[in-house]
Amino acid sequence: MAPLAQLLTEQRNPRTTAIDRISTLEALQVIHDEDRLAVESVAPELPRIAAAVDAIAERLSQGGRLLYIGAGTSGRLGVLDASECPPTFSVSYDLVQGIIAGGYNALYQATESSEDNPAAGVRDLDARQISAKDTLVGIAASGRTPYVLGAIAHAKQIGALTIGISCTENSQLSQAVDLPIEPKPGPEVITGSTRLKAGTVTKLVLNMLSTMAMVRLGYVYSNLMVNVKPSNEKLVDRAERIIADAANVDRSRAAALLQQSNGSVREAIRLAGGQ
Repeated sequence: MAPLAQLLTEQRNPRTTAIDRISTLEALQVIHDEDRLAVESVAPELPRIAAAVDAIAERLSQGGRLLYIGAGTSGRLGVLDASECPPTFSVSYDLVQGIIAGGYNALYQATESSEDNPAAGVRDLDARQISAKDTLVGIAASGRTPYVLGAIAHAKQIGALTIGISCTENSQLSQAVDLPIEPKPGPEVITGSTRLKAGTVTKLVLNMLSTMAMVRLGYVYSNLMVNVKPSNEKLVDRAERIIADAANVDRSRAAALLQQSNGSVREAIRLAGGQ
C-alpha cells in the first residue's frame, strides 16, 4: 500500500497556498477555478464510465441491483445518489442502494474510524444479501479505504460485478475491481479535504452512472422523466408538464389524464395517444 502522503489527493496545491491571506472574493475565484479543473478531469474517464453504465444496465435488466459503498463523504454521496432514484425513475428503494461505513448515524455525524475495518464492509454487504446478479460500486477518493476494499473483495468472491471510483492514479481500488474509474481532479484547495474537488467529481460520475443506466432501461422518454412519481405538489406539476409535452395536450387535459392513470405519467401518455 502506497504511503498516504504520496497520494494525489493528499498533495499540497501550489495554487492555493495563499488562500488564508487573500480577499474573500479572490479566494472564491481560486476555488471556482479549481472546481473547473476538477470537472474537466472527468472527460478522459468517459469511455470507462460508458462501459460501466452498459454493464450496470445489463445486470439491472436481468434482476440485479446497483449498490454503492463508501466511507465518509464517499459513502454519503453514494447514499444521496441512491436515494434520488426512486422519486426520479419510480424504481423500488431496493434497486439502487447506498451503504455507508458506520451506518445511518454516519450520514450526519462523522465516524471516521469505521472506514478502517474491512470486515465491516463484508458484514454490511451480507446484510443486503448481495448476489452474483448485483453490481457493487466502491467509492474511495484515496482508492485505499479498507472498508471499501473488504467489501469489493467479498463481492468479487460472490461473482458480483465490481466498479471502483477513486481520484488517484492506479489505486488499490482500481486494481481490485472489474471496471475502474479514475477521474484525477488534483490536489485539493485545502490539503487532503476530499469533500471538495474529489467529492465534486465523484458526484458527477455517480450522476452519470445512475442517470444513464435508467435511460438505457427505458425510464426516460426524450429528456423527460416519464417514470417520475408525483408524490408532492411540485412533482404533480412536473408530471402534468411532462404529459403535456410528450402527448401534445394542454395542461388541463394533462391533469385529467394523470388522474385517470392513477398518477402514472407513462400510462397517461399512453392514454393520450389512444384517444
